[in-house]
Amino acid sequence: QVQLVESGGGLVQTGGSLRLSCAVSGSIFVINDMGWYRQAPGKQRELVAAITSGGNSNYADSVKGRFTISRDNAKNTVYLQMNSLKPEDTAVYYCNAKIKIVPAIGVWREYWGQGTQVTVSS
Repeated sequence: QVQLVESGGGLVQTGGSLRLSCAVSGSIFVINDMGWYRQAPGKQRELVAAITSGGNSNYADSVKGRFTISRDNAKNTVYLQMNSLKPEDTAVYYCNAKIKIVPAIGVWREYWGQGTQVTVSS
């Protein structure tokens, strides 16, 4: 059973920083792309940042220059460093991973974490 466990969310003032972590465990053969999504009340879930297995990353325009995604493949963990936080960053943040649980062609599946709340106060 594959499990994604997120941590690091909380309450922070405008201009502050938080670091989110997502650790993957279970029956895993390969973890490919990983990413962070967020969903605010009344809005659609949106991609915040993504990173490939080789470490190449991309970001939503709204967070470029403020957020940094990284991963530690030895720990099966992806991180999101969030700096210069704004009230509009308030949302539930979800970890996503594309995973093969068996060494076979065409057996990729996407998994999601339970979400962690990030609240930025003014």
